[in-house]
Amino acid sequence: MWADLAPVGRSAATGGYLRQPWTSAELELRAWFAEQAAARGLVVETDAVGNTVGWWGTGTGPGVLTGSHLDSVVDGGAYDGPLGVVSALAAVDRLRERGVVPSRPLGVGVFVEEEGSRFGLACLGSRLATGSVTWADVEGLTDRDGVRLGDVVEGGSSSLLEGVGCFVELHVEQGRALVDLDAPVGVASGIWPHGRWRFDFAGTADHAGTTRMEDRADPVLTFSMTALAANKQARLAAPDARATFGRVEVAPNGTNAIPSRVSAWLDARCSSEPALTALVAAVTEHAVARAERDGTSVTVTAESVSGAVSFERPLVDPVAGRRRWPVLPTQAGHDAGALSAAGIPSAMLFVRNPTGVSHSPAEHAEIADCLAGVEALADVLEESLR
Repeated sequence: MWADLAPVGRSAATGGYLRQPWTSAELELRAWFAEQAAARGLVVETDAVGNTVGWWGTGTGPGVLTGSHLDSVVDGGAYDGPLGVVSALAAVDRLRERGVVPSRPLGVGVFVEEEGSRFGLACLGSRLATGSVTWADVEGLTDRDGVRLGDVVEGGSSSLLEGVGCFVELHVEQGRALVDLDAPVGVASGIWPHGRWRFDFAGTADHAGTTRMEDRADPVLTFSMTALAANKQARLAAPDARATFGRVEVAPNGTNAIPSRVSAWLDARCSSEPALTALVAAVTEHAVARAERDGTSVTVTAESVSGAVSFERPLVDPVAGRRRWPVLPTQAGHDAGALSAAGIPSAMLFVRNPTGVSHSPAEHAEIADCLAGVEALADVLEESLR
């Protein structure tokens, strides 16, 4: 299965992946998933935006759901998302090899636009599936080219998760904790609160050569000082805050022109919600103060904010305790967090990433650790089906 996925959406120049939702690469992966589900006799259901579940078994009682996503960030790694989908299918194979007959339905799911890399809202598919956002809330979102979500997919309400009693997601670790602990598999305790805020800096376009330095209202200066302030405030915050300006758009984006506008997206994460609120407020305060000095202006808009999540340890503890898997928090957002926030008991397993690098072509997992992850997921699912 992994060999099937490897070339889809891969850049020959960087080795990274571009699998944005509702584009050819991501749609090819979804078609691949439908074929894999059909080959296993799974009954496939798809909602109005493309979230998909393949169901095994027709027993009674709340369904057990596993899976992840297939979309990627821009120039992302191969494992973030797809590893959870491939491992879920492999876990179904493993359970069948063990002679397991599910007493209640077991589903393998694929959620769309988990990364939020195209339309800006992280876990968009799982938020729609849980009803935490409605189609009316999101159909007007636009991508970088100004294309509306509502013009890409018909959309609508979703009943895909009705009857789901719990969700277990396997994911490649996006840090070095399991490397440091010398463990192939770990259990997530929860997800830090995190979010994305758009900072729109406005100034005055002018000639780069004829405009005196003291006569300028340059929004790039305001943005640059704000980025430095974000770095400083995150380092001062405790414990272990994160603040990143990873995406910037400049207009008119000419070499010999002072820009009129800069839009920059702040990604901020903290171990607690009060700390996150304080961090974003401090960065905003610095931006406003610098704008006053530069003769520019700034507007801050929250685009995608997620609260803290504590996972349901009873879903994994019966197995994790026997296997002595380490428990660790994660600073990254996941579909499991969206389902948990909506009241569906959820848990996560991590597979070791020897590079510790994610959202990058350097993201990796060794095949032995991936197979250990499949066994771990199969163990947890088998326990959950009892």
